[in-house]
Amino acid sequence: MSIESTINEFKRVDAQRADYPGEHLAVLAAGVLLLLAAGRSRSFLARIAIGAAGGALVGRAASGTGGIARLAGALQKGGLSWPRR
Repeated sequence: MSIESTINEFKRVDAQRADYPGEHLAVLAAGVLLLLAAGRSRSFLARIAIGAAGGALVGRAASGTGGIARLAGALQKGGLSWPRR
């Protein structure tokens, strides 16, 4: 089994599983914490590595069926409305 087919299999399994409540929020929080930690790191290489991991987690939180993509889709369709003042 090649690496590409293994990655595709993981993606397929991940796409089929149900979302856990608060999963994307937890991933977003972890990503933001990593981005903040990257800014405080003294090492340039650590800043790059930690920042890349944090950015990947923020991107993961924003994608997917249960994340911000679904919220944005609902807002565009008019399914959710913001409270008016």
